Amino acid sequence: MATGSTRPTSRDVAQAAGVSQAAVSLVLGDKWRGRVSATTAERVREAARRLGYRPNLAARNLRLGRTRTVLLVVPALTTEFFAGVYTGAARIAAQHGFGVVLYPSPEGIGPARDPFASAQAALDGVIASSMAADALTTIRGDQLPLVMLDSDPTGSHGAATVNLDIADGVRQITDHLLGLGHRHYLHLAADIPSWTFDVRARELTTRLTATPGTTLRTTHAPIAIDAARTATTDALTTAHPHPTAIICDDDKLAAGAYKAIRRLGLRVPDDISVTGLDDLALATAIDPELTTVRLDAELFGERGMQALLAVLDGRTPQQGDIPVQLVVRGSTAPPRPS
Repeated sequence: MATGSTRPTSRDVAQAAGVSQAAVSLVLGDKWRGRVSATTAERVREAARRLGYRPNLAARNLRLGRTRTVLLVVPALTTEFFAGVYTGAARIAAQHGFGVVLYPSPEGIGPARDPFASAQAALDGVIASSMAADALTTIRGDQLPLVMLDSDPTGSHGAATVNLDIADGVRQITDHLLGLGHRHYLHLAADIPSWTFDVRARELTTRLTATPGTTLRTTHAPIAIDAARTATTDALTTAHPHPTAIICDDDKLAAGAYKAIRRLGLRVPDDISVTGLDDLALATAIDPELTTVRLDAELFGERGMQALLAVLDGRTPQQGDIPVQLVVRGSTAPPRPS
């Protein structure tokens, strides 16, 4: 039996039994049949008894199969992108016998009421968007095995992270517009304190600062068409020099920019080019169709669920950001000669 103040861990059991931590999780979670031999299972149980190991609810790697339920925390159900994330996560979950409960923050972002009497008793793990991090804290989901989406890998409290390559998306947009000859830009930024939007602003500033003769003005707006229209109108009526391209953090923001441009008697892309980011259905519903960056929401959800399954198995999740793709449509063109 282990002595002293150090509590034995699943890794200790795995080493004593000569097996992987995943095997320890399966055996002590009583999910080993058909996956490890009876002899191995007994060796794991004997090692656990000898070390005095006792699993507990907070032990991340020993919760596989307890409820087979995962919580997906997102900013809002009405957002098309997060519907895709749910679809991808649920697809992978179903292949492994898990269910996914979708929980939106009631205000889109910010705090939320705890829907569980005890999240630790009801759930095996959590996948959460960084934009809904406050809701995650409220329901104490950060006490469970956790995967964070769109989150700073160095600042997610030790949780696994899954990210889209947003920085590369901004680089693709900027290179496209610079190649067309644009030098004066307006950044219509999402008014949301989130790592993913910080990345967009930082990468855009870095890219344009490295290009002589460029100017960049930033204005913020909530991700709503009317709010984006108001912010764009205010920016365009006061900006000097006048921007020839508007880079938007989101396709909804771009739709609001379209409305502002037209109300000012200007045209897209003849007078001002506009880009978005997401490639929502909205991108091809507006006229001209929107140049934007395609984010594969379903693949994002799949990777998030695969990462959580890896955490539950005691494995290291797949590394590397998910690639994104610039889709050039009719909303961008060379600027008018000055």
